[in-house]
Amino acid sequence: MKERAPRLPSVASIAVAVLLVTGLRTVYSAEFDGDYSKLSGIIIPGFASTQLRAWSLLDCPYSPLDFNPLDLVWLDTTKLLSAVNCWLKCMMLDPFNQTDNAECKSRPDSGLSAITELDPGYITGPLSSVWKEWIKWCIQFGIEANAIIAVPYDWRLSPSMLEERDLYFHTLKLTFETALKLRGGPSLVFGHSLGNLVFRYFLEWLKLEIAPKHYNQWLDDHIHAYFAVGAPLLGSPETVKATLFGNTFGLPVSELLCVNIVLTDVYSLARSQGTARLMFNSFSSSLWMIPHSKYCTSDNPYWKHFSGGFRKKNQTYHCEEQEYRSNYSGWPTNLVNIEIPSIPGFDAYPSLQEMVETNLSAMECGLPTQLSFSAREVADGTLFRAIEDYDSDTKRLLYQLQKSYHGDPVLNPLTPWERPPIKNIFCIYGVDLKTEVGYYFAPSGKPYPDNWIITDVVYEIEGSLYTRQVSQLLSGNLVEGNPGATSGDETVPYNSLSLCKSWLGPKVNITRAPQAEHDGSDVQVELNVDHLPEEDIVPNMTRSPRVKYITYYEDSESIPGKRTAVWELDKANHRNIVRSPVLMRELWLQMWHDIRPDTTSKFVTKAKRGPLRDDDCYWDYGKARCAWAEYCEYRYIFGDVHLGQSCRLKNSSAETLLNYL
Repeated sequence: MKERAPRLPSVASIAVAVLLVTGLRTVYSAEFDGDYSKLSGIIIPGFASTQLRAWSLLDCPYSPLDFNPLDLVWLDTTKLLSAVNCWLKCMMLDPFNQTDNAECKSRPDSGLSAITELDPGYITGPLSSVWKEWIKWCIQFGIEANAIIAVPYDWRLSPSMLEERDLYFHTLKLTFETALKLRGGPSLVFGHSLGNLVFRYFLEWLKLEIAPKHYNQWLDDHIHAYFAVGAPLLGSPETVKATLFGNTFGLPVSELLCVNIVLTDVYSLARSQGTARLMFNSFSSSLWMIPHSKYCTSDNPYWKHFSGGFRKKNQTYHCEEQEYRSNYSGWPTNLVNIEIPSIPGFDAYPSLQEMVETNLSAMECGLPTQLSFSAREVADGTLFRAIEDYDSDTKRLLYQLQKSYHGDPVLNPLTPWERPPIKNIFCIYGVDLKTEVGYYFAPSGKPYPDNWIITDVVYEIEGSLYTRQVSQLLSGNLVEGNPGATSGDETVPYNSLSLCKSWLGPKVNITRAPQAEHDGSDVQVELNVDHLPEEDIVPNMTRSPRVKYITYYEDSESIPGKRTAVWELDKANHRNIVRSPVLMRELWLQMWHDIRPDTTSKFVTKAKRGPLRDDDCYWDYGKARCAWAEYCEYRYIFGDVHLGQSCRLKNSSAETLLNYL
């Protein structure tokens, strides 16, 4: 057996730290020409990745725990277990106007503490850790406190409400400008999941705040690079599941409610996943990541600058001809297949007594009808209008869909995203994991919010589509559709993650290398690969079934002075990718490459990968020596408790990194 070193720090640290601890200057003309130690790192966390704190006094009956100002709400598992009714009052918003409960309100925490651990504690802390290890690593390497800036937000709100209630985008703009003033250089932006959509909205909002001729200059002055990790560029089907069925986000919310809710007026909450659905649907952000077509766009409000200030009340949502020629709006399959009664008000699943008492011919008229909906039909509200007679929540959904998204005065978020005009963009995501891409719903016979059940799920895996019955343990059947070259990251499908490949130019360099340390023998390279617009890039490369790879798509020529890269990591989970040691290493090397004045290539070499730090060295019990003898040696230091701990780099990390120029 081999004793592996401890886990490497979080990926975001690399995008910030390597540039903050270095004072070297670059002569690469297309890059920031200044002191890289002046750069700042700005982190925009994902959905449910920011602490929410109470801003009220709330007495919780039947519980010894009350809510006081600044008490944790998201996430306090103790109060979730013992005072769940109070907890829901502090979490849920009015589904129409997004105001707080009259008895309790919550607001996002601020600073780095808001994104380190959601529920600090000896047991709960490690389970809810988000950025804690990264912060510890940055401190160990002597990074100054003012160089790392977290910009948490209330992830329950739609983009327009973020600005209306909290002036979030004004604050974010001031954050960039303050960082430039304080540090003397531009910032690195690191967005994860929903954080990328927040950043997109900010870039569009900025167009309306800055004169058009100064917009690009502002971006160049304040943003050096943008790392989009796990970006749901076309949304995620899990949002549809959460909207119609519920999603507990990994928490036993439903089960806890069944045990703890005692008040009669909220008894209906204690119903399976419907509880989570009720909470999720009270957030206007519930539709922000809803799947949409890559062929449908809206009029750009930016043109108001050139139209005498005239602005339409609602943006026009229109689709290309390709949308109607394709079967599934550019997705692998229909997102929703739902059974509804043929006759409004008729029970789709009558009891045995009803079947006996009802005339057979009348029953046939009442049999449920299955309807299918594509991504466009979900995003434009067709789905919700079709089930309006059978679901009391559709009124709220249609209202928020129009008010907060299609009618947004800044941007319709349910449209495809073109490459932002930022100098350096790295789009990073996981692939080749079993990912949900479609659902089959049917009436459950229960009242709202448990009125739908999932009868089947369609998954994408290894370039194919499979369906299985949820009630059975056996795997399902292969189904027809338009699967991509591979699958997504277990949360977001491949077609949504890989939309950023359209940001690459007509000629792309592709490299595939093992994720683990390697000597270069399994590295494959294809140069100047043709990339046709609106088409995926699939490398013609071999793959060992036992090896996890990372595939790099790089373009530094199509847009003068700008670089675009797409990195695909095999088996990288959506929620855990920010803690991936492989991604951390790659970002470290890329940033180290960029700051060197003597580099000759636009991207770091992929020819080999070896240990970079002492923690990367370990003991090889099979060879009875430290692994990677070229880099590591056995050097005992008093206090070492095992052999692997005594394996250390022969040379300093700085000397080792010179091999990657």
